[in-house]
Amino acid sequence: MKLFFRVFRYAHHLKVLFPQYVLYIFLSAAFSVVNFAMLIPLLNVLFGQDTAKQFEKPTEFSLSLDYATDYFNYYFTTIVENEGKKEALMFVCLIVVVSVLMTNVFRYLAAIVSARVRLDVIKNLRMSIYNKVSIMHLGFFSNERKGDLMSRITNDVQEVENSVLNSPKSLLREPIQVIFYFVTLFAISYKLTLFTILILPISGGVLGYVVKKLKRKAVQSQESLGRIVNILDETLGGIRIVKAFNALNYVRKKMDDETDFFKKVNLSYAHRKEMGSPISEVLGVGIVTIILYYGGSLVLENDASLNASQFIAYLAIFSQIISPAKAFSQGISTVPKGLVAADRIFSVIDTKPAITNKPNAKVLPAFEKELTFEHVDFAYEKEKVLSDINLTIPKGKMVALVGPSGGGKSTLADLIPRFYDPTGGGIKIDGEDLRDYDIDSIRKHMGIVTQESILFNDTIFNNIAFGIEGAKREDVIQAAKIANAHDFIEGMENGYDTNIGDRGMKLSGGQRQRISIARAVLKNPPILILDEATSALDSESERLVQDALSNLMKNRTSLVIAHRLSTIQYADEIVVIQDGKVIERGSHTELLSQEGMYKKLNLMQNT
Repeated sequence: MKLFFRVFRYAHHLKVLFPQYVLYIFLSAAFSVVNFAMLIPLLNVLFGQDTAKQFEKPTEFSLSLDYATDYFNYYFTTIVENEGKKEALMFVCLIVVVSVLMTNVFRYLAAIVSARVRLDVIKNLRMSIYNKVSIMHLGFFSNERKGDLMSRITNDVQEVENSVLNSPKSLLREPIQVIFYFVTLFAISYKLTLFTILILPISGGVLGYVVKKLKRKAVQSQESLGRIVNILDETLGGIRIVKAFNALNYVRKKMDDETDFFKKVNLSYAHRKEMGSPISEVLGVGIVTIILYYGGSLVLENDASLNASQFIAYLAIFSQIISPAKAFSQGISTVPKGLVAADRIFSVIDTKPAITNKPNAKVLPAFEKELTFEHVDFAYEKEKVLSDINLTIPKGKMVALVGPSGGGKSTLADLIPRFYDPTGGGIKIDGEDLRDYDIDSIRKHMGIVTQESILFNDTIFNNIAFGIEGAKREDVIQAAKIANAHDFIEGMENGYDTNIGDRGMKLSGGQRQRISIARAVLKNPPILILDEATSALDSESERLVQDALSNLMKNRTSLVIAHRLSTIQYADEIVVIQDGKVIERGSHTELLSQEGMYKKLNLMQNT
């Protein structure tokens, strides 16, 4: 139940809306009961029973059923006596029409309030999980499947809406309706109602057993749906490789197996869920039959507590209990699946980010002197990647990292913007530990260009101006010129307003990289991190991109991870990293004079 109520805490106006909702369903139920209560005087008139019995007018007003009944009886018998039975019949009919109208007005108002709560919760719940995912450290995404995260944000939130958030209609409105009906039934005949209450638990016990069987299948269903979304995401994202390696049959079989499992699990779930409705209906008819026999016996025996008109009205009202009771049972049967989805959502929301700001973290005002690595160690869980790294990057200098793949170069670069934190030692900026500063203020001073150009399905202008509010068009154009991108952009059909497609697939690799560089130029950061920014390009594109990078690095502090050593010959310092350790350092000329790893790599690239 904690999970159930936690979902509704995401409705920010619940304290105001919930009392309104209860009031509306209360009034709707009250007017609904009036419709059937009118059957008694109506039948008395039609059956020609004695309606002329004079009732005294109640003297003291009170909010009670007895007062309302006595006042109605007084007024009704007065009409019969003074106006005649036709007029009394018309009076009853008018009351029925008005009560039906009011029932539906308040039912509508309750539905509107319910919709406001539901949509409020969905919006806030979806944004809560999205915001949490967006602030998680990079290691989180290595352990979680992207498709499963997408499924939690979309499908699981939708399941919460379909079951948990729609449950007040069946779990709150229907019980209130049933309570009103039972109060009325007690007023008509307490003997028959007590008998009814004794046999109702049989129905509840059977339905409870069915509901208990649903939760396990609901868990399997939601997990399977997450895997389906993950397969779909991987297939669409890697469709070029799928086709190139003739792997369509492989991915189709993988998708077919998972969707087949999803079908079987949900079919099993449907068997159990749909069982609740017919069981409740059969039990309801059985109970009505028993009541019909017992109540009919009381009428036939001329029991003073029940006459024929009251018994017919009693049966009509009791028949209305079956519908809300059935809806209640269906609501209970759908809630488990929604709670499973909610549990999957909250498991992400409750995950604590590994990289957070310290309390009262300082804002980094400016980068003045140097970046320093002091005895830095780093490990992914138990796998050690960096060991005792000592490195200084003075302001305005270019430091290059080279070495075999998997040596830890990219990981070292990722420590600077605090995508990860060192597991040992520390990184200082102008003598202060990075962890003492606010994360956003650190990243504000940094620009990153990676081997894979990360672009968005938007215009060229918006991709260059990404993250910069109110960017001016002339500034974007100037950044594109520095990045050697202006000419090809102007040659496109809509220029800077051209949409570049998913991940920039309408552009060539060199064009995408120059857009990424233009984005970094526009940000104008004092510190640049270039992670193999030209390694995936052909010679002509590499030359254009390298010229753009040279323009970008002027008068900036740069950490460059290089695959092609020709691009970093003029670095102020070259650091060779192997197996997470610094094994050589110096200028290009100094390292070539040594018989070490750098010279070996240089010879391999020049032969």
